[in-house]
Amino acid sequence: MPIFEILVIIILILINGLFAMSELAVVSARRPRLKTMAARGVKGAKRAMALAADPGRLLSAAQTGITLVSILAGAYSGASLGDQLSVWLQGLGMSKAWAEPLGLGVVVAVITYFSLIIGELVPKQLALRNAERIACMVAPFMTILARVAAPIVWFVDASGRFVLFLLQRKASGESKVTEEEIRTLVAEAETAGVLGRDERQMISGVMQLGDRPVRAVMTPRHDVDVIDLTDSVVEIRRTITQSVHSRLPVSDGDPEVIIGIIQAKDMLNAYLKGRKPDPKKFVRQAPIIPDTMDALDVVTKLKDSPVHVGLVHDEFGHFEGIVTSADILEAIVGAFHTEEGPPEPNATERDDGSWLLAGAMPVDELLELLSIPLPEKRVYHTVAGLMLERFGRLPRAGEHVEYAGWRFEIVDLDGRRIDKVLASRPPVMRRKVRA
Repeated sequence: MPIFEILVIIILILINGLFAMSELAVVSARRPRLKTMAARGVKGAKRAMALAADPGRLLSAAQTGITLVSILAGAYSGASLGDQLSVWLQGLGMSKAWAEPLGLGVVVAVITYFSLIIGELVPKQLALRNAERIACMVAPFMTILARVAAPIVWFVDASGRFVLFLLQRKASGESKVTEEEIRTLVAEAETAGVLGRDERQMISGVMQLGDRPVRAVMTPRHDVDVIDLTDSVVEIRRTITQSVHSRLPVSDGDPEVIIGIIQAKDMLNAYLKGRKPDPKKFVRQAPIIPDTMDALDVVTKLKDSPVHVGLVHDEFGHFEGIVTSADILEAIVGAFHTEEGPPEPNATERDDGSWLLAGAMPVDELLELLSIPLPEKRVYHTVAGLMLERFGRLPRAGEHVEYAGWRFEIVDLDGRRIDKVLASRPPVMRRKVRA
């Protein structure tokens, strides 16, 4: 019985699996995790990082080893086991014309099967399940192999780069992590129980905040209570007491020109001390923020301001609204419960699968909710803005428009503002989904 030959084939298949596992583990290992492991002193982590930083060298060494082992396994199995099986079949009475190809075919089929399972699939599955740990284990071996076979590795790597050059493909540097990959990773972490639902929503909120201009998170002008210093003290006091806000913008006769902020507690302190305060003396300066500034950049502005309020203006200097630290926080974690009651949800799913949407709902939340395509560069930031863009005018209640497989119907208007929109699947789309 050809025990020695079978043992040699098994060893070659295992070596092939080692190469395949090493290659995929180092390539799949996440650089931040390797860096953390290297900082903890895990053996092989630094070498794994060095190999991952030079993928051409790693792939050349691994593929050279895999190719050589595969050639040796194929040649040895055909020359030894194939011939021996052919002789055995002839001893059973089979003609030489049938025994030789059948013996070679059976040996090749068996070797191919075990090479595929033991030499490829299983090692690669192990590498994907624990890439960083395996990368650290195999990194010293792969480093030594790359050094020993340096001339061959260099020649193979240079040949690959030359072919890429002919194909006009530049060698890529460090792989860049995309925003979509981060979102996918966070979703997987929630599914695996590593992150809670609230944690995932906060992370998504921070990422969305980085994509929004300040206009998407500010309190618009028509929702802002403005104090006019030309009003009487009684009217100013009434404005402050009736407002739910503690910091109010101040104008001096011209509503287009906001000169600062008055904090209600400053006026209250003066009244509690028995004084008759002059509102003009309590006006505080607030930073002017362009409406095109990124919402994340506004955070720095508000941190440097003692009143934590920014006055948002457009390019023509018109006052558009205010942005506060509370607006930024709500953009991340959602609206807070107020004295008027719990916040109204931006989207409510109905029994028929349709969605009742608030016009003020951020359009990037709509993108995540309904998975509809939206242009990266757009001038609108809410569902109401999307409807105005699709209609090309201010629609009337009851009108509808179809977009990206959804039917959007205007349910309610608040003056000239779209307040509620109903998103549903058109009848044809619903029939396709059920089918």
